[in-house]
Amino acid sequence: MSKRDYYEVLGVAKGASEEEIKKAYRGLAMKHHPDRNPCDDDASHHFKEAAEAYAILSDAEKRGMYDRYGHEGLKGVPMPDFGNMDSIFSGLGDLFGSFFGGGGRRGPQQGNSLLYRMEIDLIEAYRGCTKSVEIPRHELCSECAGSGAKPGSRPSICRQCAGRGATDVRMGPFQMRTQCSGCGGAGSVITDPCARCRGRGQVRVTRKIDMSIPAGIDSGDRRKLRGEGEPGEAGAPPGDLICEVHIREHSMFRREAEHLICQVPITFSQAALGAEIEVPSLDGAVTHVIRPGVQSGDVVRVPGKGMPIVGAGGRRGDLHVMLIVETPRNLSKRQEELLRELAELDQKNVSPQRKSFFEKLRGLFTGPEPESKDKK
Repeated sequence: MSKRDYYEVLGVAKGASEEEIKKAYRGLAMKHHPDRNPCDDDASHHFKEAAEAYAILSDAEKRGMYDRYGHEGLKGVPMPDFGNMDSIFSGLGDLFGSFFGGGGRRGPQQGNSLLYRMEIDLIEAYRGCTKSVEIPRHELCSECAGSGAKPGSRPSICRQCAGRGATDVRMGPFQMRTQCSGCGGAGSVITDPCARCRGRGQVRVTRKIDMSIPAGIDSGDRRKLRGEGEPGEAGAPPGDLICEVHIREHSMFRREAEHLICQVPITFSQAALGAEIEVPSLDGAVTHVIRPGVQSGDVVRVPGKGMPIVGAGGRRGDLHVMLIVETPRNLSKRQEELLRELAELDQKNVSPQRKSFFEKLRGLFTGPEPESKDKK
């Protein structure tokens, strides 16, 4: 199923401001939050969909790529795993967490996991491979060790919340605790920021990472590299890098689970008399014997020449070969003579199968034979 337009998901215009996008997402997140909709798969889907739309449209760089190229422009761009609730809450939960019993700091949070979509060829999936990928991500600033403060200085306690990270807000008869807007829930503010990271505590870098792809991996399968995602808060571990593999279509082979399917042309004489033919496989051509009398469209099985089965100790699927009987186009004089002889024999000796076919065809136009008068 194709993805919906991100602006449509959030219900905003394409030229919407950051604040409009944030407000729209907050409303959808509260409406479809799993705490409010337990065991509701539809709400869960909308919750994840809104989180993904917000993550793209709230990032100026990703939004620009999406505006220019649509969903195709985001392929290969690492981003949080929006199929995982923990990843969504870790990355975006501060926007609405306080409305569901949250408020102050919940302790150091693990870094976000990143999702990277990788395309490989069928032959790479068949043999297994190692792919080097370049992952743009944030890392803790080495200048300030992730504190955001200039070396030699320290963050100051937030005066607005007195270091609690949360403030109490009265709404009619109710009092709710919400994240402090002065410090963003940190409980402290940086008055003398680090020159390298400008007070963020993190810098954006691009890392080259080798990803091992096992033989037999299927399209949509995921591989995880622990600790290669976004950095966690002080004292918390980093997130993971999740690589989702997609396999390009092959010009000759079609895959179904662990089996491979291909078509092989054969001549009329090979089909009629049987033959030893060469069948293509991802290991190279293999010899296979076909029995006499095969028909066009018949499928023969070559055991063990399909895809490796991950974790099955070297077992493989099968290769299914569909035989296509080709009608000769350019006949030599001798070939034409032989075929004319065969045609004459066919007219004299009609096989039961062929006779049955013509009897059925005649019945379509003449209707069933009338019953005998002697029958009661």
